[in-house]
Amino acid sequence: MKTIFRLILREFKLFFTDPVLPILFLGAPIMYGILIGNVYKKGNVTDLPIIVVDEDNTTTSHRIIEMLNENESVKVVEVLPSAFNTKNRALEIGSDVVVMIPRNFQADLQQKKLPEIVYFVDGSNTLTSNTAAIAVTTVLSTMKAGITIETMRKQGVPEYQAIQSYEPFKSTMIKQNIRSGNYLYFMLPGVLLTVLQQVLLLGLALTFAAEFERGTFPELVQQSSNPLTLIFVKTFPYVFMSVFIFILYYWYGLWYDMKLDTSFWPFFWSSVVFILSVCFMGILVSILLPSQLKATEVLMVVATPSFILSGFTWPMSQMPGWIQAIADTIPLTHYLKIFRILFINKGDINLIHPHILNLSIIGGICFVLSLLILTIKIQKVKKSRKIQATEENIIKE
Repeated sequence: MKTIFRLILREFKLFFTDPVLPILFLGAPIMYGILIGNVYKKGNVTDLPIIVVDEDNTTTSHRIIEMLNENESVKVVEVLPSAFNTKNRALEIGSDVVVMIPRNFQADLQQKKLPEIVYFVDGSNTLTSNTAAIAVTTVLSTMKAGITIETMRKQGVPEYQAIQSYEPFKSTMIKQNIRSGNYLYFMLPGVLLTVLQQVLLLGLALTFAAEFERGTFPELVQQSSNPLTLIFVKTFPYVFMSVFIFILYYWYGLWYDMKLDTSFWPFFWSSVVFILSVCFMGILVSILLPSQLKATEVLMVVATPSFILSGFTWPMSQMPGWIQAIADTIPLTHYLKIFRILFINKGDINLIHPHILNLSIIGGICFVLSLLILTIKIQKVKKSRKIQATEENIIKE
């Protein structure tokens, strides 16, 4: 019994003397609790951005816009005079609903011609689309009831009869990007791309860290002291193997009958930039932390909450600013936005350019830092080798 107790104490001592394990084991639950708690802190989505196309521009259309703004679930971020390029504009600002108020709407109401308001709902995100759709439906239903009751009241009709009478205008909801309501389109691509980022980060965490830990880094430098060559050599196998992962994902699309199609080259180049940015991030951590375990543990902390923070399921507009800032440093956040624009929303190619730029910035910063730190480590190895050679010459003399 004393032996078991002594061994248990020894394990506790080993645990707390490790510089990384206590932080991860005790700190990770605290950190994830704060991060994820703040992501879903509001509990319900509010002020979802919507666009109104007001072709009528009358007191009635202005009243509809005011009523939409009074609803806590949605917020009119832009009022457009026509429907030209509305889809791309909605994707650009992240609008979930576009409400179309037709020309001569007020005049047709007065003449009892039964005009129609159409609102387009982006169904690619189930949560936000349902919330926004319910809010717009509620506002338009309230507007209908108000106009009906007011009109009938002026004619001397009792209110209870007015409510059951007629509707002054029609409202039609058109759901877009819903992919037959299949939840598979919503979850599977996001999860698979998260897994791709995770395996790349964890694999690259071992590249230079393994060399440092085994003491083989001087041998590597002896074969090539060019930091660019070393980074290329370490990165290339993972970039190459990523091609087969994408082929596997394409096979999944066929197997599950997911008809995902888009322009090849925009998707190809954005995927290349994504893979490189993830690789350079993994390389940087591997160079900074000369221990396979520590490098893997740190990158696990980065990779694990990335899907939740990406805004793919819960809109980033509902997260605190500091969490949005953290999410913007993770490559997956920007790549999932590119994926949604290309495959789900079928948006204009120009809309992915800002996200490719963000990926390039992340990858560029990680690459430059990796290059600088690796150059310093190579110089140290060369200096150590020179000192060792000098000492050997002195001994021989």
